Amino acid sequence: SIRADAMRWFGFGFNAFQQIQASKNSENSGLDADKTRLSSPTELRGHVNKDGGYFELTQIRASWSRRAFLHLDEILFKVFALFFLNFLAAVSLPLVPGGYIASKSPFFHSLSPHMQAKSLALGGDHVILLTAAGAVYTWGQGSHGQLGHGALLSEEEPRTVEALWGMKMSSVSAGGWHSVCISDAGDLYVWGWNESGQLGLPSQNLRKISERKAHQQGELSQNSSTYQEEVFISIQAFPALLDVTPLCEVKAVGCGSRHTAAVTTSGDLYTWGWGGYGQLGHQSFSSLDEPQRVEFFRVQQLRVVGVECGPWNTFAAVTKEEGLAPEHPTKPLNKHGE
Repeated sequence: SIRADAMRWFGFGFNAFQQIQASKNSENSGLDADKTRLSSPTELRGHVNKDGGYFELTQIRASWSRRAFLHLDEILFKVFALFFLNFLAAVSLPLVPGGYIASKSPFFHSLSPHMQAKSLALGGDHVILLTAAGAVYTWGQGSHGQLGHGALLSEEEPRTVEALWGMKMSSVSAGGWHSVCISDAGDLYVWGWNESGQLGLPSQNLRKISERKAHQQGELSQNSSTYQEEVFISIQAFPALLDVTPLCEVKAVGCGSRHTAAVTTSGDLYTWGWGGYGQLGHQSFSSLDEPQRVEFFRVQQLRVVGVECGPWNTFAAVTKEEGLAPEHPTKPLNKHGE
């Protein structure tokens, strides 16, 4: 276990509501001119305590416009939801008539007795359930293959992901239209939509964008396009094993709307998918269709121990890595360590 006072949190990506960094502290070079995109990991601060210091953040959950965090106040845990709106006066919910309040009360739907739930992940229109036995069930909208049943059909009831049957899973996460899970052995499985490379598989859309930029910059001749000869994945309807890095296993994973972030047992953070808001943390706003290590944490001698994703941003929990020599790579490592 990790002591709360030894853990720090960093965020990057969508910052229009100051979920990561207040505009008055915008000296960070990764923050763009309109203050809505942050491409470089920036440390978060909790509420000020009675002694003038900061409470230590222990857990974070994020939505598109806000984040909520849990911090340790002496021996009691307290939860604060931060709305980070431009006005900080008293806010009454819902913000608009009928806003966030459902007209129907919540309902209870019992599961089969053999499905003892361990965790639940909610995507844009689908659900992933991990049972205590390590089995994975999905249901909801399936038009992008996000249910993992091999078809693009929806399911009204929980259905086991048969391709994973017999392998015990330890963690699940859901993006807008993609799904991921980690096995007990530390392997990462991905399925669903790959339009932005969020599965870490070859994306024709990203290749076209890359070649278009190269044409505009005069770095590629009109006849040198090669993407037609390659195999691309738009929708992966069955779980596929993704080799994030051959050097170690995956211990934690998070999904944004169209990006994915994974923490390895070596303490590194890898990200891939759509990066238009800087949510990949590579100090750019480019997208990637293969896992790439976030070098910031290695250079700063920080060990990543957890990750949480909002739709368009990423939050990483880190500790100080004692005895780790600083690295100054000449270029980012890809999933092959090259």
